Amino acid sequence: MSEAATPQEDLGDEAEHRSGPDIGRSSAIMASGTLFSRVLGFARNSLTAYVVGLTIIAADAWNAANTLPNIFHLLIAGGVLNAVIVPQITRAMRDADGGTTYINRLLTLSVTALAVITLLLMLAAPLLVSLVVSSSWPPEARTLATAFAVLCLPQVFFYGLYTLLGQVLTAHHKFGAFMWSPALANLVAIGGLLWFVLTDQTRQGSVDEWTPTMIAVLGGSATVSIALQAFALVPALRSTGLRFRPVWGLRGSGLRGASRMAMWAFAAVVVGQGAYLVNSRVLTGALHAADAQGVEGAGLTAYANAFLLFMLPHGIITVSLVTALFTRISHAAHDGDTRAVAADLRRGLTLPGSILLPGTAAILLVSPWLLAAVLPGTPRDQTDASVGVLVAMMIGLVPYGWFFLVQRAFYAYEDGRTPFVLQLVLTGVALTFTFVGSIGAPVHAATWVGLGQTVSNLAAAIIGLWLLRGRLGSLGLARVVRQFVRMGIATALGTLVGWGVLRGLLVVVDGGTWVGALAITALVGVVVVAVALAVSLRLRVEEVSELLAPLTRRLRRG
Repeated sequence: MSEAATPQEDLGDEAEHRSGPDIGRSSAIMASGTLFSRVLGFARNSLTAYVVGLTIIAADAWNAANTLPNIFHLLIAGGVLNAVIVPQITRAMRDADGGTTYINRLLTLSVTALAVITLLLMLAAPLLVSLVVSSSWPPEARTLATAFAVLCLPQVFFYGLYTLLGQVLTAHHKFGAFMWSPALANLVAIGGLLWFVLTDQTRQGSVDEWTPTMIAVLGGSATVSIALQAFALVPALRSTGLRFRPVWGLRGSGLRGASRMAMWAFAAVVVGQGAYLVNSRVLTGALHAADAQGVEGAGLTAYANAFLLFMLPHGIITVSLVTALFTRISHAAHDGDTRAVAADLRRGLTLPGSILLPGTAAILLVSPWLLAAVLPGTPRDQTDASVGVLVAMMIGLVPYGWFFLVQRAFYAYEDGRTPFVLQLVLTGVALTFTFVGSIGAPVHAATWVGLGQTVSNLAAAIIGLWLLRGRLGSLGLARVVRQFVRMGIATALGTLVGWGVLRGLLVVVDGGTWVGALAITALVGVVVVAVALAVSLRLRVEEVSELLAPLTRRLRRG
């Protein structure tokens, strides 16, 4: 990715300080909401593992069913609407009515389509379950997964509504409610799980121990939580001045260009979710095979838990920053200001890395104790079986963010075709690793899937940046490389100190207990990140100075 610096790079840096929304403030609002929601998400996930289990068939039945709404959310709403809405609304906001007609038409058509599609998916629940679970499963396990799916699939409509309203708010630079409403969803889901604890229901039971009431509470509370997440955005939407009135028809709507990009985005998500279906079948089959051999293996549920941990730093750091940058990049793209786009791209590549690099190192160092700490009540042999997939995924945390940013850059130029091609590359690489995992020992299948995610995102991000360079000219990536070298040196020193602290703690702390695992995770993690940030400051990494600026200002005022 290295390039020689050019005069354009200096001009681009000036663009970083152009007038516009405060990216730092917007990112902080989103990061705080995401952090709070993720903390609640971990509480929910820990309760789920405590109630349902981690490496048993019933747990995978729940995860397979509860993942279906997310698959179709990404297919129908997540990828398509995230790609289309912000660039299109920023363009429509320049119309005489401020984009009101365009937004109302978009909401009318999209909500209607979501309702019809959700109903059809609920009717097709048995078929959908057969696509995501292994054919080796016994009939009673497939029946349990189908019952869960019928209750969970209405989430597709509410996820879509949440995405629609949230993207409208994002285009208006309103980020708070969009990032904070998932916390409400987690609270409701936690309430449903607490019912199992407070009423002393069977926990981590086999498939035949699940009663209709237990199924209804678990699936129903999950769906109600997503409904409230969507409706919580309505007051914030009204504060923008928008009043919803149904507007039907496509003629003269200006949606034709949006529909072309949406089709490319939809095709990309279809490819990605097709790969997930393959991974799901491989992982559920691997768990069944490991269970038959009498060994602990990481299946779909273990993978899902590792992915939740993986998404915590990505959601708090990368998504918060890139979501704020996306609106600004879209405006700059419409204005033809390529220097401004390149400047924001550099910022999006480097600023998250200042905390994600040491964060990744800390997680790799304490991964066994981290899993034990966030999944209390789960047997240690089950959490240890998930360490491999967590490590494999965490190595790719920074590349995952790079690809996320590259996709949005192309979407800002209303180019859906290039991200589709990149998705083909990503999926091909990832499925190669999945195939290797499927023919090897079942206990290692999830680790191979995690490695595939890491390598494929790195490959797609590098190719995407090369293609962006062809479109925009020099991106000034030489500076990005220099900063990552400095941050890498700082992270290596922080990891070395953290390793010494870990060795010392294991002498005096019982890492086999939940309290001991929590203490080791927290202390070692803080040491690694703190030392890495301190060394980065000494190496004059500007991104770290920017990251710590609010804290240092408070200390000086104090």
